[in-house]
Amino acid sequence: SPQCAEAEEGAACPGLGPKVSPCWWEAVPPLPECPPVLLSACFIFLVQANFAPHFFDNGMGSTNGNMALFSLPEDTPIGSHVYTLNGTDPEGDPVSYHISFDPNTRNVFSVDPTFGNITLIEELDREREDEIEAIVSISDGVNLVAEKVVILVTDANDEAPRFIQEPYIVQVPEDTPAGSSIFKVQAVDKDTGSGGSVTYFLQNPHSTKFAMDRHSGVLRLRAGATLDYEKARAHFITVVAKDGGGKLRGTDVVFSAITTVTVNVEDMQDMAPVFVGTPYYGYVYEDSLPDSEVLTVVAIDGDRGKPNHVLYSLVNGSDGAFEINETSGVISLMQSPAQLQREVYELFVQVIEVSSAESPAAQATVPVTIRIVDLNNHPPTFYGESGPQNRFELSMYEHPPQGEILRGLKITVNDSDQGANAKFNLRLVGPGGIFRVVPQTVLNEAQVTIIVENSAAIDFEKLKVLTFKLLAIEVNTPEKFSSTADVVIQLLDTNDNVPKFTSHYYIARIPENAPGGSNVVAVTAVDPDTGPWGEVTYSIYGAGADLLDAEDTARYNFYVKAEDMEGRYSLAEVYVTLLDVNDHYPQFGKSIQEKTMVLGTPVKIEATDQDAEEPNNLVDYSITHAEPANVFDIDAHTGEIRLKNSIHSLDALHNITPSGDHTWSLEVQAKDRGSPSFSTTALLKIDIIDTEMLSRDPMAAFLMQTKDNPMKAVGLLAGIMTTIVAITVLISTATFWRNKKSNKVLPIRRVLRKRPSPTPRAIRIEWLKFRRTKAAAKFVLRDDPPNENCNNSMGISPPPTAPPLPPSPSMVPNTGAAHCIVPTVSGSLTPGQGQSKPEALGNPVQSALVFELRQKFEKKNAENTSYF
Repeated sequence: SPQCAEAEEGAACPGLGPKVSPCWWEAVPPLPECPPVLLSACFIFLVQANFAPHFFDNGMGSTNGNMALFSLPEDTPIGSHVYTLNGTDPEGDPVSYHISFDPNTRNVFSVDPTFGNITLIEELDREREDEIEAIVSISDGVNLVAEKVVILVTDANDEAPRFIQEPYIVQVPEDTPAGSSIFKVQAVDKDTGSGGSVTYFLQNPHSTKFAMDRHSGVLRLRAGATLDYEKARAHFITVVAKDGGGKLRGTDVVFSAITTVTVNVEDMQDMAPVFVGTPYYGYVYEDSLPDSEVLTVVAIDGDRGKPNHVLYSLVNGSDGAFEINETSGVISLMQSPAQLQREVYELFVQVIEVSSAESPAAQATVPVTIRIVDLNNHPPTFYGESGPQNRFELSMYEHPPQGEILRGLKITVNDSDQGANAKFNLRLVGPGGIFRVVPQTVLNEAQVTIIVENSAAIDFEKLKVLTFKLLAIEVNTPEKFSSTADVVIQLLDTNDNVPKFTSHYYIARIPENAPGGSNVVAVTAVDPDTGPWGEVTYSIYGAGADLLDAEDTARYNFYVKAEDMEGRYSLAEVYVTLLDVNDHYPQFGKSIQEKTMVLGTPVKIEATDQDAEEPNNLVDYSITHAEPANVFDIDAHTGEIRLKNSIHSLDALHNITPSGDHTWSLEVQAKDRGSPSFSTTALLKIDIIDTEMLSRDPMAAFLMQTKDNPMKAVGLLAGIMTTIVAITVLISTATFWRNKKSNKVLPIRRVLRKRPSPTPRAIRIEWLKFRRTKAAAKFVLRDDPPNENCNNSMGISPPPTAPPLPPSPSMVPNTGAAHCIVPTVSGSLTPGQGQSKPEALGNPVQSALVFELRQKFEKKNAENTSYF
């Protein structure tokens, strides 16, 4: 139609959609209006046209379409997917999406061209920008359709209230009526809705004189409250503004703000004058002159903000004797003190404010007391026998009796004033608690007496001179006049101290070979007394020894006495320990000894050193000479002699000694470990037998088994004897009962059997027979209980408790009576003297075993005897 032909591109034609080409609209309904020629042309073009894509319009609240009527909260997080552009192409071609903004504005969103997902890339702020204009477009690659959209930014509660026109300072008169409005605060919140509404309240409503209207922000003086400039010149009020709350990122939040309102109170004339420095007292002395000042009264206006001047006046009580300066408040004496009729004057001073207003002036009255007193112009004075004196000296012996009066001091004290001016106290100034002064309070005059309080403190050895000050000081006078006098006491010594040793006991250690006249220990006693009383003489209680021997007596103790010239004395105990010196040789019993050695079993030699301490009494053993020299070894510490490891049989010994002799001679040495060292040698003969000989003789085997345990043989013999006794008792009992039943009188045979001696020696003599005549001497191990005054070790133990104090030197116990017997390992290699040769007992093997067993029996018996 003509209208279609003339229509502009993009315009609508009746019955058609928007025009996209000179002859084509988006939708082509039947075209009755178009001429046939045009219609024909259009149909031909229809076959060749490409329709433009378009957005879906899904309306308000939709998040899919063309963003029409779309709104977004301002608290949406950056990066959120907020919308999806959605459209279609009539031909079904793929479409792409785009979004653009005005060059003068920021890019708030980004879009995925393929899927149309719109993402927030800039933070939103409704208070700064509540609408965002954008152009969204859809394209099928040929045609592009663009639409302008407006995105609304909705509010979130992200703003806090903010007070305006700060700071808040207000001036309020102190006479402001209760309930009056005095100020208004205002806070704004940029949020909308409840988040933008503001209410007000006080932070501490119960501790303030003010109240706040929560809606208007008006500050009022609370009902019943008043302001007082003299009590508080300023009030600081904390006001809180709070919004109505709202959502922020999905959470309900409430924001608030705080401010301070300073209320300065203005002073008003509502206070009377106030006197300063009350109560008022004045004194007029005997030498005061007329027109002289007595005292000054001071008054100020009670209203300190804008104070008024004040004027002074005397109301009554002066009787013409006193006047006051109306501006300065100085009260002056108008008459001579001799003319005054009273001792005390009670004056009343009135003060009136000078005000510029016509209102009545405030006034106040205060009493003033003026006392007429004698002039205190004489301090207390000390007097001796010859007049005023300020130093008194005295000599006295130390430790006088308690309560004694120092009669050598004649002191008088006097104050020439009258009444209260003549009253004063006395006291001693110096070391406390030694003396006291009487009297302690004096009126006008008194005789001074000094009395001993602490006799023990008056000690010549501590202080030879005691110095005090005698102080007299007035009690009730303003001047507090005082005077002092020195009291010097020279102390004289007495014999009141006992000589005392510097220690209760002394410990000394000396070698046992110390020569006579050697210094042992120095004892010291001190007597603090002077002169002959301090001279000390020393003496000894207890027994000494002419010869020191650590092996005989290792410790001595005795008393030393310190005595002054009057016989006052003290004692101390001295402990002397003798240090052992290596002065004994190791000793074998005899020079020659025979031993029988069973092949493979050692024999042992022993030597004793009579020194008291280690290492002097420790013995080492060695073989100094042997024939032949390559047969035996000896343990240096135990004295055990063994065959060398290379010799296992008698045949090996025969090869070494072709003569076939079974006896070997050794020269052994015992050497102590002292310094210098001492040694002793002895000759030892050893017989060697083979163990095969023992297997052929039961008796020899038994002796071989018991040679290291002699008590086993004793036990066996004791068992045999017990069995015999039991059998004898049974037989006797059976015979008794048999005779009793037969009623026969039979002779009674009483068998007396001597019990065997419990000692191994008696049993051994019964059955042991020795072939060889030589036997070893007995080995004795003696271990007596140590004496309490002996010390066998090199260390010094703590000193023992001192023995009871001896009454006199002759009765001191003999500390050397008990001897220290030091346990030592002793042994001798000597042949027995005067012993008969025992009978031969079987073969030589048995003889040798019996010999060894006898030695062990003797040694065990000696040990039992020693201990029991």
